Parts: sequence; C-alpha cells; structure tokens
Amino acid sequence: MERALEEFVDEEISELLRLDAELAPVAEQARVSVTGGKRIRPAFCYWGWRAAGQPDAEPMVRAATAIELVHAAAIVHDDLIDRSPLRRGRPTAHRRLGDGLAVMVGDLLLAWAGQLFHGCGLPRTFTARAVSLWTAMGRELIAGECLELLRTQGPPDVARSLQIVRFKTGSYTVEWPLRIGAVLGGAGPATLETLSGYARPLGEAFQLRDDLWGVFGDPAVTGKSALDDLAGRKPTALLALTLERTPDRAELHALLRAPVEAPEAARITQIMQHCGAADEVRRMIGERADAARTALERASLPADAACALTRLIEEVTADV
Repeated sequence: MERALEEFVDEEISELLRLDAELAPVAEQARVSVTGGKRIRPAFCYWGWRAAGQPDAEPMVRAATAIELVHAAAIVHDDLIDRSPLRRGRPTAHRRLGDGLAVMVGDLLLAWAGQLFHGCGLPRTFTARAVSLWTAMGRELIAGECLELLRTQGPPDVARSLQIVRFKTGSYTVEWPLRIGAVLGGAGPATLETLSGYARPLGEAFQLRDDLWGVFGDPAVTGKSALDDLAGRKPTALLALTLERTPDRAELHALLRAPVEAPEAARITQIMQHCGAADEVRRMIGERADAARTALERASLPADAACALTRLIEEVTADV
C-alpha cells in the first residue's frame, strides 16, 4: 500500500507541477498529508476483499489505498475546522499554507482518491459494484462532520454523540472500507451481514478510543495537541458522560467557556477521571470490541481473513 500510494502521488504531483511550478507548495503539502498513519482504512478494505474469498491482487491493493486518500482529505479539512496546529507531529495544512489553500489541498486529495479507485486496474464491472457504497461512505462522513459542528456547544447527549461517532469516523474507518472490499470481491449477503456485525461496533470503539486519546493521549505519540477536543468543546461521548455525571458541573461549564489551555485541560481531565466518565468510555470500547470478536467467531470466513480482522480489533481499540 505504501508503494502504491507513493507511486500514484509522485505521478499526480508531476502532472500538477507541469501546469505551473508555482504550485510546488500545494504539491508538497499534498505529499505531506499522505505521509504517516497506520493505513487502517485500506487494511479493512483489503481484508474485506480477502473475506470474500479472493486472492491477493495488486489492483485490489490500489483500490484499497484510494481510501487512504479520502482519509487524508478528511483530516486536512477537519484540522482546518478545528484550528488544529499539529497532525502527525507536523504543522497542519492551514498552518503552513493558510485556510484557502488548505481547502484546495483537501479537495485535491479527494479528487485523487476517486481517480485511484476507478483506475486501480480491477475490471469495471467490479468497481461498478461499489459506486453506491463509495458514495454512501462520503455522505456519512460529511454528515458526521456537519452534525458535530451543529451540536457543538449543545446540551450533553450520549446517544447523539454516538450518532456522530458512527457517521463521522466509525463508518468510514471500518464498515464502508470493509464492505467496499467485500463487494468488490463479490461477497454474498451472508458474508456482508457478518462483516457489518463486526464493523459497526468496532467502528464505534475506534472513535471512542480516539476521543480518549484526544484528551488523555501523549502528543508525542498521537502527533496532535491534547487541547483540540476540549478547546473546541467537541460533543464527544466522553464529554457528554462527564457533564451528566460530575457533581462539579458548574465548574466544568466555567472551564469550557474560558479559553482552554494546559491548566484548564488538566482540571477538566481530572473531573473526567473522578466522575467515572473516562472509565465508562473504556467499558464501552471493551463491550464493542467483544461484540466484534463474537461476530467473527460465529462467521465462516477464510482463515487468513479472520485472523487479520481479529488482529485489527486490537489495533483500533488499544488503550491510551
């Protein structure tokens, strides 16, 4: 996947610079935006293909890799919306280029994603099967981002926070990549149902884990500021649970209304720990990881696919 991504990006950057050498900063930022990361989403897509009983195939590797470009575009736009200063330990696109060019970089990466997917080398009859799923993945990703913006500063509601979790991250990280790979591989209804039973709880677990990392994670490990979610008053399940449970609600509201810097963040995280909200989120993650394992245990998937999908549960739910 790394090789496929590098080759594709090199070709596209050459074409971009052929238009005008002044586009070099945009080209460089596009390259930076796809550098690093664990390639979780293309991995799920690839193993969806293998779960359908298909063999390893270079065209499928390229098709799966296209989803990494969707992710790269999403984080460029997300960082801009959140005013995040860092991503993967480097300055974000809007910090380096300004808001306008950052939007263009994200749009460029989305265009590249579609091009790589449809030009992956699989027969057109295969890729045609997945067009509606690709569209649904984008629809839910954008819906989740919009709902997060609309509900920021709103009343705490765990159920509404979990809806954002499903749309914004869970579905486009696990379920849609996995289903796209399986549909490309010609999976039948029973396999698709099994994979959904695995993917839905696991996608929620991934975002819940990300919410914990966003507050309790070490920036040297996560590559992003631990202040972003709190400063942005993100409507996470972690924050909703804290607001519901803490006896220090008035203090917490006051802290969230003020500019959140390191001292305020330290007190907020202390409140999250003391009221049990952080532990409850960890319990929710474990519950969903167990549901994903149970779905796999009941399935009749090829052994290598079942093994890889089991390992991916650990990959996306490891604690901070």
